[in-house]
This record gives sequence, structure tokens and C-alpha cells, in this order.
Amino acid sequence: MKRSKWRTRFAGASCNPILRSWLSEPDSLTARCQRASSAFCVRLLRYGKGQALADEAVDGKVGRHPAWVREVALECDGVPVIFAHTTLSTAVDGRMTRWMAGLGSRSLGSLLFAYPGFKRGSIEFLRLDQRHPLYRRAAALGAVQKTLWARRSLHKLGRQQVLVTEVFLPAITTLK
Repeated sequence: MKRSKWRTRFAGASCNPILRSWLSEPDSLTARCQRASSAFCVRLLRYGKGQALADEAVDGKVGRHPAWVREVALECDGVPVIFAHTTLSTAVDGRMTRWMAGLGSRSLGSLLFAYPGFKRGSIEFLRLDQRHPLYRRAAALGAVQKTLWARRSLHKLGRQQVLVTEVFLPAITTLK
């Protein structure tokens, strides 16, 4: 897979307005999901060492260092609405490494938006199709569409940085 062209400006003018509001949400998606449903949960799909994707720069070094990779499904009322993929370089050890290892089925967003030391970078957007590995992983949750919108942002804490990518599944448009 070659590097994708993530953009800092959302280019989905014809996008569903509800989906657009989720994509542009500046605050925690976890908190918004909790407000929008009567039963919210985070289902851990995968956590362990792996390789960064071709379009993920982990500490500026793609593929040179293994990364901690965490994938979860955010579910509202039993339905997956967001597939989240998180990458943290193993090159630098710190608090973030220990916190991610201990999260289990808890939301990373609740940590990122509650702990005052985190600095969030700009949000980038990309429309994924079946050629992108994150599309395929999200589609395994039942997201059958030609394309899926995704966003990502880099969160820094000291010398560590974690890249969080969120892929929005079709059911997200049933929430407010």
C-alpha cells in the first residue's frame, strides 16, 4: 500500500450532514457516543506489537520500528459505529506505553481528553476504499459500502505520540 493523501481540510461537501458533524467533532467521540446512546461500550479487537501502516508515520519512521497497535469497535446500543486504530511507537518508552497496555476495553479517548498533558495535533481526513487496510478491517464489522470516511490526529505526551485513526461505520448516521 502506498502512502495515502490525508487532508487537513474536509473535502466531503456531499457528505451526509450527520456524518459530517461526527467527522468534525472537536471533542471526545467516546463522550459523544455516550450521550447519543443508552448503551455504549468499547470492544477490544486487537492489541499488541505490529508494524505501522504505510501511511502512518510513527515518530517519523515508517516501518523502521515496531509499534504498539490497538484496534477497537465503539458500539452504541450493540451496534458498531466507529472502528478505531491506534499506533504508538515502541522506540520510546513512557507513561503512554503503560497506559495503553492497561486499557483493555476502556476508551483511549477518555484518557486523551481527561489528562491535561496531552496536546492534540490537527485532524486529518481521508475517504477509504477497499484498497486501504483500515477499510478492510472496518468492513469486517459489517460496514459494507464502497467507501468509508476516516479521520486521524496525533496526540503527544512528552516524548511519546500516539496516532489515533477513527473510521466511521454506516450506523453512525443513526445517532445525533
